[in-house]
Parts: sequence; C-alpha cells; structure tokens
Amino acid sequence: MRILTLLALATAALAADNPAARWWSHVVFLADDKLEGRNTGSEGHRKAAAYVAGEFEKLGLKPAGTSAYIQPVKLTTGRILESESSLAIVRGEVAEPLVLGDDANFGRGQKGIERFEAPLVFAGYALRIPEEKQDDFAGLDVKGKVVLYLAGAPESIPGPVRAHFSSAAERSRMLKEVGAIGAIAIQNPRSTDVPWARSTLSRLQMSMALAGAASDEGGGLLSVSVNAARAEKWFAGSGHTFEEVAALDRAGKPLPKFALPISVRAKVRVETGEAESQNVVALLPGRDKKLKNEYIVMSAHLDHLGAGAPINGDGIYNGAMDNASGIATLLEVAGGLRESKAKLRRSVLFIAVTGEEKGLLGSRFYANNPTVPKGSMVANLNSDMFMPLVPLKILTAMGLDESSLGESIRKVVAAMGIEVEADPEPERNRFIRSDQYSFIRGGVPALAFKVGYVKDSPESEVGKKWIAERYHSPSDDINQPVDFSAAADFNHVMRNLLVEIANDDERPRWKQDSFFRRFAKGPS
Repeated sequence: MRILTLLALATAALAADNPAARWWSHVVFLADDKLEGRNTGSEGHRKAAAYVAGEFEKLGLKPAGTSAYIQPVKLTTGRILESESSLAIVRGEVAEPLVLGDDANFGRGQKGIERFEAPLVFAGYALRIPEEKQDDFAGLDVKGKVVLYLAGAPESIPGPVRAHFSSAAERSRMLKEVGAIGAIAIQNPRSTDVPWARSTLSRLQMSMALAGAASDEGGGLLSVSVNAARAEKWFAGSGHTFEEVAALDRAGKPLPKFALPISVRAKVRVETGEAESQNVVALLPGRDKKLKNEYIVMSAHLDHLGAGAPINGDGIYNGAMDNASGIATLLEVAGGLRESKAKLRRSVLFIAVTGEEKGLLGSRFYANNPTVPKGSMVANLNSDMFMPLVPLKILTAMGLDESSLGESIRKVVAAMGIEVEADPEPERNRFIRSDQYSFIRGGVPALAFKVGYVKDSPESEVGKKWIAERYHSPSDDINQPVDFSAAADFNHVMRNLLVEIANDDERPRWKQDSFFRRFAKGPS
C-alpha cells in the first residue's frame, strides 16, 4: 500500500505536475481551520465557493450559475431549543420524562410544537412498497397516532428501492397516506454508521430547508429518533421487547406489528431564521452540433458541518474526506480534461453543491432549477467521500444495475484492471444519502462511487474504523492517512468515464426493470 505521510506529501507537492499533489492541495485548502468546516450558509462556505469558482475560471470553464459561477440558494433555518423542549412516555396518568440527547432526539428538521400527545403503534419497518408486496401498515389502526418503527428494511427488498422508500420524502408521504401524525425511529444496531454517543452531538446543529413551502418534506409530523440502547422502555407492557424485534431483524424474519399501551408527549421550541448559500456551476461545452445540447453533470458537495461540539478538544469539523476530497476530484478531472485536450461531444456541468449535509438541499435546488434547459441533463456522476484509504482494486458504484451507466463504468474499469461492484452494504441506504439522489428523482440516470474492498478483509476493517472514529468528526482533517495512489486512480477512472459517456452515440438510459425509470421525463 502506497500511503504518503504529510511530510512525504510536502515533498511531492513541489512537483506541480503531480496529479495527486494537485488533488491534495485542494483538499488542504478546503479542510483548513480557516474555513471553519464550511457549514452551509456560513462565511467559511462562501470562501470555499469563491475558491472553487476561481479554480473553475483558471481551468477555462465557462460560468454556468445565475451570477457568474454562483447559483444562490435561499434557505430557511431552524434550531431546536432543547432547554425549552421536552419528551415523555405516558403510561396511564404517569409521564416518564426522557433525557434529550441520551434517550432520544427530535429530528433536526422538526417544526415547533407547543403541546403534543398521541398514542403509539409499532409498525415494524413502517414501509409500504406495493412493488415488493411490503405493507407494514396493513391491519393497523394508525390514524391520529404516532408510528414507532425500527430503522431498516427486509433484506429481500433491493437496496436502491429500500433506500428510496426510507427517504424523508417517501416516509412522510407514507405516513400521511395512512393518517399517522408522527414517527419515532429506533436506531438499528445492525446498520448504524456512527455510535449514538457521537451522532447525538449533532442534534443541536441548525437544520435547513429550501425556502418555500413546497420544499418542506417533513410535513409538520412529529419526528423523533431513539437510542437503541434505551429502546426497551418503549415496549414495556406490550408483550414484546426490543431485543425480540432486533433479533428478528438480524435473522431476516418479519417484524410484528401491534398497538402500544403508551402515548408520547412532546413540546418543541424551535428558533427559526433565514440563510443563503451557494452552488458553484461551471460548463465545459461539447463539440458535437447536436449532442452539445445534452449535459453530463459531475457533482460533489462543498459543505460540511461547520463548528460543533468539541471532540478531544477540537470543535472544527473540517470534512477533508467528506467532502473536500470530492470537490478536489471535480477540479482534478476538469484539469485533466484540459491537459489532455479531450474533445467531448456532449457538454459537461461541474457542480459543487451546497447543503448536502442538511438534506441534499443544493442538488435538489439545482435539479429543480437547472441553469440549462430542463430535460437536457442526461447523466449524473457524483463523488462524495469516496474514501481513498486503501488501494483502488475494487470500485463500488451505487446504482450500478439501474441504468446503462453500469455498462459504461464496467467498460472503463476493465481497461484499467479494476473490479466494479454494486453497493455491498445496502442496509446503510447510501443510494439516497448523497446528491445523486436529487438527480435520480428528477429522472436523470446516476452513479455514485466509493473505493471498495472485500468484506471482512483488512481493507474493510480500515473502512469500518474510519467510519466509527472519523466520520462526521473533527478528526476528518488533513492529519489522517490517505492513499494518494488510490486517489489518483479514482480521478483517472472518473475522467475516463466522463469521456466515455460524453462521446457515446447513445444517451444513458434507465434499464427497463429499474424502479427509478418511472422518474424519467425524457427518453426511457
């Protein structure tokens, strides 16, 4: 494994023509403490956007925002005032107060509630997917009630489909259809990325939504997440236990559904406001008289978490891998196309989107308000936290089997001696957790990528350790091991894939059996 230390990299960086050094120089700038974690709408994010716009200009890319390279994104903000909020389980006339931060948390997009009390039902995974014959609400009376459920889905449901129906928008739609007035999700120990003790630190961060009522996907429902280690109290007196539910989930068996002999009582105070952030958009025009009017979107998110609760004395969440690395890939791919004097038939949009960490806001805004004609975007390639921690021998491609883009990436990596795989961990819902999902919902075939590894291998342990210790933590900074050969190889793959798609006679198409084909607005 060729892993360079920072000292070795400093020497390598002296070589201006070193692609890995160029890529890393962008990561170093964007992950510097001076940008204070690039929180959406912050001054640090504005500086990062200005940097990316400046780099796009140096590379000769044309401005494609609404104000030069910038597309402003207007937002509404909310911050839960925990000291003025409360949550309790009510049994008969007795209320058992819950400790916010330890027992449970309100959803970060929760709207203010002066007083709320409603009975509960447990609805398994709380999913209704007719195509998969899954209906956890069948036979349950949930009208006017709050649904308690285990985060996750049956393993029999294809990963991309289960991820789609687990999204906030789909969950809200399903709950409204059955008349529920709230949802309480129990953290699933089997698929949890980050330990509760660390993930709970984000509960007091500012939430954001796109300005305008149409963008409110929460729908005003009560939204609560429950610490799995404190979940048994929700089942007391029901004849069931959380351990029973978790064991059935681990065994891949159906979960029970039943009424609970309790109610939930809540009061939520939220401080609201407004903000504005920036998408950064650049265009590389195609050269074919006809195909230049079709656009391939290469995206990565620019924002991270900003400053937050200190861990080991450090309160700046720099986001080096998440996702300065992906932005650096945008710049390196654009630079590589310029150096190679590549002649592309289709046009390419390079987009550094904002607000991914707040709910894919910038990409959703762009997908709904593109700066090119609607229906002209034909593919999206997204780079988000691609994790160059081990050599690139396997490339994970989310969405691999959903469109003809799967054949394109297979062709490209085969020529480089790299294997390609579909998402090996569909239970983590990664297919909907980054910006490709915004384009998919707009009907655009898309892929998102990670450096892959064999399950239970030493490389997989590296990835697990990184997620447990550095994901959404201040330690995701420039002082961490990085495999620069893997980063260079990844960037090479992305550039070759872009060329392959741009010069193909046929535009990318959803496969006939893809669930996501239904979102297509153009040729299918």
